[in-house]
Amino acid sequence: MDSTTSHLVTAPTQPRTVMEFFKRLFDRTPKVVKTDITKRFELIGRVGQGSMSKVWRARDTKSGRMVALKVLDKVKTQKFEARFDPKLKKPTEGDISLTLKHPNVVQTWEFGWTTQGEQFLVMEFVEGVGMTYLVDVQNEQMQRNRLWYMIQLGEAIRYVHEQKWIHRDLCPRNIMVSDENVVKLIDFGLMVPNTAPFQAPGNRTGTANYMAPELIKRQRTDQRIDIFSYSITCFEMFTRRYPWEAGETLEMVMHHINSPPEDLEKLVPGVDKQVAKAIMKGLAQQPSDRWQKIEDMIDEFRQARSRLESKPDAKK
Repeated sequence: MDSTTSHLVTAPTQPRTVMEFFKRLFDRTPKVVKTDITKRFELIGRVGQGSMSKVWRARDTKSGRMVALKVLDKVKTQKFEARFDPKLKKPTEGDISLTLKHPNVVQTWEFGWTTQGEQFLVMEFVEGVGMTYLVDVQNEQMQRNRLWYMIQLGEAIRYVHEQKWIHRDLCPRNIMVSDENVVKLIDFGLMVPNTAPFQAPGNRTGTANYMAPELIKRQRTDQRIDIFSYSITCFEMFTRRYPWEAGETLEMVMHHINSPPEDLEKLVPGVDKQVAKAIMKGLAQQPSDRWQKIEDMIDEFRQARSRLESKPDAKK
């Protein structure tokens, strides 16, 4: 293995459960070989930047394929990971990403460290547009496919939950739609295991306007915080706005989130009632009042889509 090669885990050896994942993670002690990404990859151009990372469209000189090269900010990543008790041995974004394999989740092929000590991920490059763009323009593509996009995104979340993870940062910024109309969930930087130690109160991370009340209040959390964020995203896909007035700080968000959300049916006259009701239930302040499982919410959308497809003139 030369100096431009990083340690990687290939798909056939992926663990199927969180417990198996942890066993393999703790049992293995691979030698970390750092990669000079300026030599390994032809950096074509920046295509995105998150709160803790930068993403390039790049050509992998090793495989010859076009990839999305994500490089995590070293200081910000360390600061985030320091929020967790070292005894928990929180898995890194790269370790998590390598375990995920689903049509609606962006594929990660490799995870390693740069010569500067930064974590990097080699991912499939999605030719398409961001959900943020579609929410904003509300063009024909969005009008025609919005319910189908909601279902696909829901399936991605269902898969994440089945693998015993909590995403913690669902929002349009972390969703891509390919040229083939396939929805891809693209960011797992804040993801944690859906286990008791990681559900404990205190860790308030995420995108403020999509945070569930219990997360903002530093209460115990579980997969239902993702259902809340998913519901806000679906609400935006219809309205181009949040269910509450946007807040610039967590305190402002908390103020608005203590008020009832705007009624989707009033904001979008003619919206399908079954769809609207499902979204509004997902916005409930109390976790016990929301959908308890994402698949139940998706089923409502599937039923509505099947019914609406038999009535081409109906507004979706």
